[in-house]
Amino acid sequence: MNTNTNPSLTGKKIAILVTDGFEESELLRPRQALRDAGASTVIVSPNQEAVKSWTGEGFGEAIQVDVHVSTADASEYDALLLPGGVINPDKLRRDPDAVQFVRAFFEAGKPVSAICHGPQLLIEADVVEGRRLTSFGSIKTDLINAGADWVDEEVVCDQGLVTSRQPDDIPAFNRKMIEEIAEGVHAGQHA
Repeated sequence: MNTNTNPSLTGKKIAILVTDGFEESELLRPRQALRDAGASTVIVSPNQEAVKSWTGEGFGEAIQVDVHVSTADASEYDALLLPGGVINPDKLRRDPDAVQFVRAFFEAGKPVSAICHGPQLLIEADVVEGRRLTSFGSIKTDLINAGADWVDEEVVCDQGLVTSRQPDDIPAFNRKMIEEIAEGVHAGQHA
């Protein structure tokens, strides 16, 4: 009998979509949790070589890009992670390849996790209408105006869409993200 209550993500491949200005903790800590659960992670970006994090004090660690977003294919991944930060999602939502990449996960019913300002990209992908979610408080009105049922909770899950508000929520975010990825495709996730 398996007494391990942590779901295994062995064999799962997770895309992490970011560009310069992502909140460092919102990529590094969830990526480590995914790896600890057995998943492989791939950094997808409009940048060619590396992306620079934001730490609240300024730019921080540079992370190597694995796949350019223009050549990324959502069918090759089991789930998508969207870290926040103020700069990162604002730049990504202006990139048509990034927006289409996000939309493809919803069309396939695959789990998507977004934290802090990450849900801004979901607005541009036109996938929040009628969905229950949370975010950093400053984008609450944007999400409501796009048709989302916004709530102020640590972590919210709606048919494979996992959202959280801020770095303090990362432990709960990680647990729910891993659980949803382990469950696989969600019929209600379709855009």
